[in-house]
Amino acid sequence: MATSGSFGFLKYFILCLILPQFNVEGKQNLINLNEDNWRDMLEGEWMVEFFAPWCPACKSLQPVWSDFSNTSNMLKIKVGQVDVTTSPGLSGRFMVTALPTIYHVIKGEFRQYKGGRDKEALISFIKDKKWTSIEPIPSWQSPSSFLRSVASYFFKLSTVLRSVHNYLLEEYGLPAWGSYLVIALATIIVGIFLGLILVCVIDCIIPPKSHTGKAKTTSKGEEEMDETDDIIDDNAESKQDGHKDSDEKNSGEEDDGASSAQDDNAGEKNVNVRKRKARKAM
Repeated sequence: MATSGSFGFLKYFILCLILPQFNVEGKQNLINLNEDNWRDMLEGEWMVEFFAPWCPACKSLQPVWSDFSNTSNMLKIKVGQVDVTTSPGLSGRFMVTALPTIYHVIKGEFRQYKGGRDKEALISFIKDKKWTSIEPIPSWQSPSSFLRSVASYFFKLSTVLRSVHNYLLEEYGLPAWGSYLVIALATIIVGIFLGLILVCVIDCIIPPKSHTGKAKTTSKGEEEMDETDDIIDDNAESKQDGHKDSDEKNSGEEDDGASSAQDDNAGEKNVNVRKRKARKAM
């Protein structure tokens, strides 16, 4: 009896030592991702769940997801999860609009998983490579793209503004319109300040042109204008001289013609006078 009792106690002691090791291993297989280490999923193959503690569907999926993470070594993948309440930037980066949302990631390619929410379906999705039938998200919409990075900052900003709004309502007892007014004024002031900084940075990178350079260019332009005006004046004077010469020639020709006509008329008159005198003599 004593032997069987000691053997039972030893068995219980061994089980107490072994079972926590399995629990710890299961917890280690499930990797918690946040805004600091999310880029780890860009290497290798991952299955990532986005959840929130207050989400009922997420709570029902949590045991299945934990069991699925225990098969990660067998499937040669990594299983992670993201709490969107503590990492709002990632929810904006991955455009999470429903919870829970599951993504399959391999070599930087992102595909949204829309299959069954049981362990067997998840294992079959990886083991049978069913993800190959799903088109990956385009590169310009990828969570690692510039547009999604901007979206993540907007999500962070919205979270900060919501926290400020709640703080003003709870701590200072401001009405909702008063809180919105304070946030609007703060946004305008910050925008003006950032605009001034941007102008200063642009002036440093691209300095304005000096006034001396402008004066030189204007003086050169004025000299060129003067030269062109002189040329135009010379051409005009030469044209006027040419017109004068032609006018003088024409007037000289007209004078010569008039004098010759007068001489002809005088000669005819003399002839007529002589004829008249001869008739009288007859």
